[in-house]
Amino acid sequence: MGAPSRSRRPRALVVDDEPDICELIALTLERLDVDTRVAGDLASAAQALKQMSFELCLTDLRLPDGSGLELVERIAMHHEDLPVAVITAHGDVESAVNALKLGAFDFVSKPVELDELRRLVNTALRVSPGSDQQRPATKLLGKSEPMLDLQRMIARVAKVQAPIHIYGEAGVGKELVARLIHESGPRADQPFIPVNCGAIPSELMESEFFGHKKGSFTSATSDKLGLFQTAQGGTLFLDEIADLPLHMQVKLLRVIASKAVRPIGDSREEPVDVRIISATNRELSGLVADGKFREDLYYRINVIELRVPPLRDRGEDVLLLTQHVLSRLARESAMRSPDMTVDARTALLNYPFPGNVRELENILERALTLSSGNEIDADDLQLRVETPSGGDLEARLREVAISTIQEALQRTGGNKTRAAQALGLTLRQLSYRMKTLGLGDNS
Repeated sequence: MGAPSRSRRPRALVVDDEPDICELIALTLERLDVDTRVAGDLASAAQALKQMSFELCLTDLRLPDGSGLELVERIAMHHEDLPVAVITAHGDVESAVNALKLGAFDFVSKPVELDELRRLVNTALRVSPGSDQQRPATKLLGKSEPMLDLQRMIARVAKVQAPIHIYGEAGVGKELVARLIHESGPRADQPFIPVNCGAIPSELMESEFFGHKKGSFTSATSDKLGLFQTAQGGTLFLDEIADLPLHMQVKLLRVIASKAVRPIGDSREEPVDVRIISATNRELSGLVADGKFREDLYYRINVIELRVPPLRDRGEDVLLLTQHVLSRLARESAMRSPDMTVDARTALLNYPFPGNVRELENILERALTLSSGNEIDADDLQLRVETPSGGDLEARLREVAISTIQEALQRTGGNKTRAAQALGLTLRQLSYRMKTLGLGDNS
């Protein structure tokens, strides 16, 4: 399907076998200057998609000749630029999540709320073919295959409204990825609100997230907007979501499901239109297994998962990032960007970067201070590299590392997630160390 000309009015395909709902949606869309074509079943919808182009599709899940999920899947395969939203029964969370996983742009529940429908349509039109979506200001540097894969995924998921979970070690740039998703999508001109879930005291969390009314508790001297209300229309980035206590996980799940919040001291709920992006450097599936993270919340926030590769897996991206960071530091200091000696470049390429991009920035900032003239040498980097006094010491350290990992795996019955936790590592870090030490999955 080619990009439509915007010399005509936008066109929506509504797929539902209930005439009353079709009429309600058609009237609402007409007020938004959108033409409507109605199909009562899957076969009619398929025929309409062959005959003309659309900027939006709205489909019920229960149709006379099959499920609306089939249409979602078909559109994702053959009309990938067409935003499709599903109409679900009230409270049918599982179907909505399944639709999002298959590629649905968003969902609305019956009975259809007109304000929510208008919001959905306006958002869809900003990502449909022919829209004038601006390019994001945030850049994700990297030409390695893992980063190219990540960039392709970001371009795909930015257009949909499904919750996204970003996994990656500390310092890889998870907030940068979240910001790029926001700036590449239809909410780019709305707020992007980042919050570190581990930095908010437990007793203040409900007020911080949902707000409060004046007089609702002793220190509430005025009304306060919560993070959800502040992010209205935009994106709420929940960094280190694994640090949320269980009681707040329950409340967050309710807000995501109902798309409404109740400020402390208020008797009414306020509707919120917020996209949720979460992140953590811990494997949530392992926390679910240990009872430290709610399984139902895990499935709601993890509709789409993005994994940000560690810097050690990105090859010569290290040198690309080095040049970028040095240029920025030089601009800030009003000085010429220094050159890197061959030894310095080689040292950076061989360094494992346990602190990832954040550590690279710290290393270069220190090196810029220590270097003499306009050149950075390997000694200026002061990399944290162990230097054994002999082959025997190196072999002994390797034996200790292997023995420690094997003992942890034995104690946990071979469960790598729990073994990693016992060693104070992430699962990804443990897997990497096992690989470098020559330990297989059955060790």
